[in-house]
Amino acid sequence: MSNVKIIPLGGVRENSKSLYVVEVDTQIFVLDCGLMFPEGELYGIDAVIPDFTYLKQNKERIAGVFLSHGHEDAIGALPYFIDEFNVPVFGSELTIELARLQVESVIGKGNFSDYHVVDSSLAIDFGEVKVHFFQVTHTIPDAMGISIETLEGHVVYTGNFKFDQSADGPYRTNLNHISDIGKERVLALLSSSLGAESLEENAPDKRVQSVVTEIFQDAPTRIIVAAVQSNLLRIQQIINAAHATNRKVFISSSKSQDIINVAIDLGKLTLPKKDILQSISDLEKFHDDETVILETGSSGEPIKALREMATNQHPNIGIRNEDTVFIATNPSVAMEVEVAECENLIYRSGGEVVKLSNQIKASGHATPNDLQLMMNLLHPEYFIPVQGEYRVLAAHARLAHETGIPHEHIFTLSNGDVVEYKKGKMHSTGTVPADNTLVDGIGIGDVGNIVLRDRRLLSNDGIFVAVVTIDRRKQKIVANPHIVTRGFVFVKANYDLINESTTIVEKVIQQNLKHNDFDWGSIKSEIRNELSDYLFKETKRRPIILPVIMEVNQRRWYDK
Repeated sequence: MSNVKIIPLGGVRENSKSLYVVEVDTQIFVLDCGLMFPEGELYGIDAVIPDFTYLKQNKERIAGVFLSHGHEDAIGALPYFIDEFNVPVFGSELTIELARLQVESVIGKGNFSDYHVVDSSLAIDFGEVKVHFFQVTHTIPDAMGISIETLEGHVVYTGNFKFDQSADGPYRTNLNHISDIGKERVLALLSSSLGAESLEENAPDKRVQSVVTEIFQDAPTRIIVAAVQSNLLRIQQIINAAHATNRKVFISSSKSQDIINVAIDLGKLTLPKKDILQSISDLEKFHDDETVILETGSSGEPIKALREMATNQHPNIGIRNEDTVFIATNPSVAMEVEVAECENLIYRSGGEVVKLSNQIKASGHATPNDLQLMMNLLHPEYFIPVQGEYRVLAAHARLAHETGIPHEHIFTLSNGDVVEYKKGKMHSTGTVPADNTLVDGIGIGDVGNIVLRDRRLLSNDGIFVAVVTIDRRKQKIVANPHIVTRGFVFVKANYDLINESTTIVEKVIQQNLKHNDFDWGSIKSEIRNELSDYLFKETKRRPIILPVIMEVNQRRWYDK
């Protein structure tokens, strides 16, 4: 008998940052190691990664990291993980090469080499535990689900998937393998929930290819395509459509070029003609109706780059009259307002926007029917919906119950929740640390709520700095207060406000200079409070207030 625990450290009640721990007796198996790009009020943050605290406390027990596919929601946190843990990493050929590229971009080449390429025919033996991979369909080749075979049965993690009966090659799902696993005991299924609320079935990718080609055929001049850099299926469709319409593809991002080169070298991305990909520096050598510009943006998000193009702030491209801007990605809900604003700017620049999502349902995520088919192939005893906000996890849980899984066998978890199978039953047993870890430049986890609060305040009401020089021995102000503001008010139009603020600072300083118990902290606090009350009364704004007090004659005032 084995003791089995399942712990999500990321990837539940959120759309990315997948990291799931499956603990079998003394061994820990890490499924995916993804990041999340910041949204909302995470000002200045580059990425959000899972909390590794629990894994640090049990680092000697980690058997390895097992990757489902090569998107950043599955591999993006790997550089930060292997900086802490020296454990092997397993994945398909393309996934491993993209993971290597991701790691080297953060920690450099030659610092880690313990990668292992696997395929669906292999079973990795860890004593009483075996790890299997099975091929699934997603928007990137070589995506695979993962099955951890224990003495109590299989714990299966689907990764991101969908079913497409017309998919072929490295995109084709191995239904026989999934069915074979389902013929054995499946203790628990962790299944992606991102499409659980979909009201429409996904179109076959071959039909999507036809729609993309039709869009290219209708474009009168240049085509600018916004796509996610790791969505290699969409990039393949763009290349095929460009070839069919006698156009060349110009890749704007160097990182996208690296990913595409890896895929080409491994035979996962095919080129109809060798010269179909061109350098962005050669764009002016071709007529507008011969060009397709592929823009993936920074952090895999192309919408910001389109905005820069529309406002002539992009380093390479500006949107011109009659340009067709083809948005070939499905932005997240949090990006909807930004996308709408971007579309408006594109039209104002003379371009025309065509969105793939308005033409056809093209998604890499399983619909409700797909999700229930996966459950019926695997017949799990327990079910844990993962990957998605709470509403889609709840929708997925309802779908599971419809297939016959009892409510008490369905666990809708939060990050850090622990479910344990022991003595013939699975139940919740507690929690472990699973906060977000914020990456800002080279800093990992050193930005907390206080720093984010200050950044939010700066973005809302700006900063107000009051600089004054004093002489405590003579008990006087040597240099009158100097006020500096940024993002608060325009100084030249608010002389009265600035003058009164100067008077307030002088008054507080003079009052404190008269006291023998002069305290730096108290005087700064008093200046801050007095200014805060006055500025809010006059402007209804609360800028960050920084009093700066400098001293001349720094011999102690009592040293005579």
